[in-house]
Amino acid sequence: MEPGLLYEHFIDINGFVALQVVALGFVGGILSGFIGSGGAFFMTPGMMNLGVPGVVAVGSNMTHKFGKALVGSRKHAELGNVDKRMGAFLIVTSFIGIRIAVWINSALVGSSDSHGAGGSAAGDLYISAVFICILSVVAVSMLRDAMRTRKDDEPAGPSMRIANFLARRHLPPYIHFKVADVRVSLWVLMVVGLATGYLAGTIGVGGFIGVPCMIYVFGMPTAVAAGTELYLAVYMGGFGALNYALKGFVDIRLTMLLYLGSLVGIYVGVYGTKVVKEILIRIVTGLLILLCVVSRAVAVPAYMRQLGWVHFDPAWDAWFNSASKVMLFVAGFSGAAIIVFHVIKSYRQRLRVQQRLTEARAAA
Repeated sequence: MEPGLLYEHFIDINGFVALQVVALGFVGGILSGFIGSGGAFFMTPGMMNLGVPGVVAVGSNMTHKFGKALVGSRKHAELGNVDKRMGAFLIVTSFIGIRIAVWINSALVGSSDSHGAGGSAAGDLYISAVFICILSVVAVSMLRDAMRTRKDDEPAGPSMRIANFLARRHLPPYIHFKVADVRVSLWVLMVVGLATGYLAGTIGVGGFIGVPCMIYVFGMPTAVAAGTELYLAVYMGGFGALNYALKGFVDIRLTMLLYLGSLVGIYVGVYGTKVVKEILIRIVTGLLILLCVVSRAVAVPAYMRQLGWVHFDPAWDAWFNSASKVMLFVAGFSGAAIIVFHVIKSYRQRLRVQQRLTEARAAA
C-alpha cells in the first residue's frame, strides 16, 4: 500500500466535529432502538454532511453496525427468533452483493478531485442517488400503511399477497425452514440475499429491505424476520467492514465516536418502544426517513456541479451542504426529542405511582 493511502480520504476531526459525530451516533442509537433499524439512514448522510466521503461513511458505519448487530442477534437468539438455516443461505448471496457494492463504490472514488477529503463527488452522487430512490419508497410505504391502519382503527397483519403469488409459481428447488415455518424457492432466496447485501454495502442500510422481504415475500413472522436479519447483519457488517478496511475506507475514529453516542441512545430508544404507540412509531419513522431523503437530495446539485454536469457559482456548494446538514439534524433531533419526551413522561408517571404506593404503605 502506498504511503498515505490509508488516510487520504479521512477528514480532520477536532473537538466540535467529534461532538457532532457522537450526536449522530446518539440520535442513530435512539432510532435504532426505537424502530429496530441500524439508524444508518441518519448516520451515513450525517457523516457525509460533515465532509466525510460517502464510501468512508458507509465503510465506517458498517463497522459500527457489526458490533450492534452482534448484541441484538444474540438477544433474539435467546428468544428463539433466529432462523440460522435461512441466515446461512442468505449470507452466501449477500456477500456477493456486498462485493459488487464495494467494487462500485471503490471504483468511483477518485473519479473527481474536487470534493471531500480525497475527491469523491462521483461516489457521493451515486450513494446519494441509491439512498434517495430506495428510502423514498420505504418512507412512502410506511406512511401509507400507517395512515391506512389509522383509518381502520385496527392494526392489520402483514399482507401475504406477494408470498401467496410466489407460492403459486413453480420455482424449484424449494427449501423448508423450521424456525420460520416457511417454504421458499432457492432462486427467491438468492435474489433477496443479493439485494440486501448490495444495499447494505452501498448505503449501509440493508435491514429496510431484508426484513420486509422476509415478511412479505417469504411469509415469515415479524419477530423471526427481525431476529434473522440481525443475525445476517452480523456477517454482512463484518464482511463489509473487512472489505472496506482492506481498501482503506474505514475510519476507526468515526466508528468509535458513533459507538460512544449510539450505545447510550439505543437504551432510550428501546424503552421508547414500550411507552409509545405503534402507530406513532411508524409515522415518526416514515417522516424521519422522508426528511433524510429530502436532506440528501438538497446536497445533490453540489456533486453534479463538481462533476461538471451543471454550472453555477462554486460558492453555492457550501450553502447546499449547510442546508442539507441543518435539515438532517433538525429532522433527527426532532424525532429523538419526541421519543425522549414520551420516555421522560412515562418515567415520571411511574415515579408518581411508586410514590403513592409508598405513601399508602406508610399510612397503613
